[in-house]
Amino acid sequence: MQYVLLIYQGTNWARLPDLSEDEKKSIGAEYAAINETPGLTPGAPLGLPENAITVRVKAGKTLSTEGPFVGTEGSVGGYVLFEADDVEAAIEVASRIPAARLGGAVEVRPVGTYW
Repeated sequence: MQYVLLIYQGTNWARLPDLSEDEKKSIGAEYAAINETPGLTPGAPLGLPENAITVRVKAGKTLSTEGPFVGTEGSVGGYVLFEADDVEAAIEVASRIPAARLGGAVEVRPVGTYW
């Protein structure tokens, strides 16, 4: 089964003033190691949420607003696709993603077909 792991950074760890450059490099290395997990396909890097444009269509008119759909702390910071036999394996990978312990969270969602 395929799972999408949605990574919510919380705050952008790279901007946290209390992290040393070595700590930031270590976190980056953790993300790189996770990307080597068998069955995992890294997602494309996402830009910062404050650079997002949110698009809605109301009464046939396209409306766009600057910024993410939710507040920057609640926005998706990245994602990976993971092929696993069960959800427990996906949860294990999610628990190794640094955002899960650095004030963010990782949402594990099965890939579904709706049409």
